[in-house]
Amino acid sequence: MQSELYKRKRGSQFNLMPIPLIDLKAQYRSIKQELDEAIQRVIDEARFVLGPDVTAFEQEMGLYLGVKYSVGVSSGTDALEISLLALGIGEGDEIITTPFTFIATAEAIYNTGAKPVFVDIDPKTFCLNTALIEEKITKNTRAILPVHLYGHPAEMGEILDLANKHNLKVIEDCAQSLGAEYKGNKVGSIGHVGCLSFFPGKNLGCFGDGGMVATNDERVYEMAKMLRHHGSKKKYYHSVSGFNSRLDTLQAAILRVKLKYLDEWNKKRREKAALYKEMLCANGLIGVPYVSQEVIHSFNYYTVRIKDRTEFQQRLKQAEIGNMVYYPLSLHLQEVYQGLGYNRGDFLEAEKAQEEVLSLPMFAELLPEQIKEISGVLNK
Repeated sequence: MQSELYKRKRGSQFNLMPIPLIDLKAQYRSIKQELDEAIQRVIDEARFVLGPDVTAFEQEMGLYLGVKYSVGVSSGTDALEISLLALGIGEGDEIITTPFTFIATAEAIYNTGAKPVFVDIDPKTFCLNTALIEEKITKNTRAILPVHLYGHPAEMGEILDLANKHNLKVIEDCAQSLGAEYKGNKVGSIGHVGCLSFFPGKNLGCFGDGGMVATNDERVYEMAKMLRHHGSKKKYYHSVSGFNSRLDTLQAAILRVKLKYLDEWNKKRREKAALYKEMLCANGLIGVPYVSQEVIHSFNYYTVRIKDRTEFQQRLKQAEIGNMVYYPLSLHLQEVYQGLGYNRGDFLEAEKAQEEVLSLPMFAELLPEQIKEISGVLNK
């Protein structure tokens, strides 16, 4: 029915129906009754802060990832910062990470008082180039913070080997990769801590902001619970300086409904990615996403590489097809981090990627006809 409606609208004499980058309304319609019932239940119970759905969701996410402990927090950014602090990271410490990611990754490091130390990316996966990490390790290095960018897991085996060799912690930024796997293990369960984001546009998104800290380390778990709740274990008694960073009960209830569908939605994303590849692989101007044989990609974004990106963007805009550049300026070139001493040319692969990447519409409800139309516009 949805496909036939799309055909009728696209084939009519009226304005063509736009294709969004992501369609949250379509996802909502597909499970509307369950979501509405969950929301109403929370309203009826009126336990809006750390209510029973938060505890239940933490347990369910722990089972999904295969970790002992999960702590719901108010955003993916807070998950990163709380994880770093729970590991005892702070002033004078150095954390190795990527310059090609959303600013929250470095922002969390910076806000703890530590220093982000950037390493260039692998041009195929857009993740940390593990061959370049060891030369950046100093006596002040405390952790490696890989980002599973766009949904492709970083090379966690080599990262863990380096971490073990140099007694470092590994914090996984899984904001774009929930459900992805590296050698059979869910991302977020591989390092010492996994940090999740439930921003609405993610593979598992709530109706606002939300995040989670996942770990097998009981000390990290206990500290994360305190930090999210004003540094308190017992009400009005505070052990450390913390945050107001609790996952809302309403968001937890929504996420509990959606979690049941996550693997199915990710499977559909991979099917859409396969069709994109089939339609675009013959186009010599477009580089389709690489997927390592060791991983299962979650395709939070479907990101291609195009050397002359501007013309393609203009054609997509004319056809009312959503697209986005994630990310147009690498972190080492951002004004806020000028004091770190980096310059243009320091990370050539990241700088090349920022000029070439283009993310196309990707969501579980995306129709084959829509992918064919998007590909047709690009191939022309």
